[in-house]
Amino acid sequence: MSDRPTVLFVCVHNAGRSQMAAGYLRELSGGRVEVLSAGSEPADRLNPAAVAVMAEEGIDIAGNTPQILTTDAVRESDVVITMGCGDTCPIFPGKRYEDWDLTDPAGLPVEQVRPVRDEIKRRVEALIAELLPVA
Repeated sequence: MSDRPTVLFVCVHNAGRSQMAAGYLRELSGGRVEVLSAGSEPADRLNPAAVAVMAEEGIDIAGNTPQILTTDAVRESDVVITMGCGDTCPIFPGKRYEDWDLTDPAGLPVEQVRPVRDEIKRRVEALIAELLPVA
């Protein structure tokens, strides 16, 4: 059992929003948070625009692979953040659930994905402040 909180990001394809959020949380928490991401219908590969806009921030998510959402991933998480996947996420008592209403970057050019990335970063920074209060 880890003392670190575990956060699971879930979107439909696990190719854009959830991967960007996971990348930011890994980077900005400095390893103090266990980070998972998954999709209800994972894509074959990451959204190239998501990879590109994260690279602009110095965060490399290019080697990540979309993962299928499992009940175990939800069970082992303290916080489950969904991004447009509706009711596909299993609900367990005692878990914290949030739904982040974010534009799906699928098929969008880099210029239109940047604002999505920036909103994800803002929300991840707020989440870190809640999960890891300064002593």
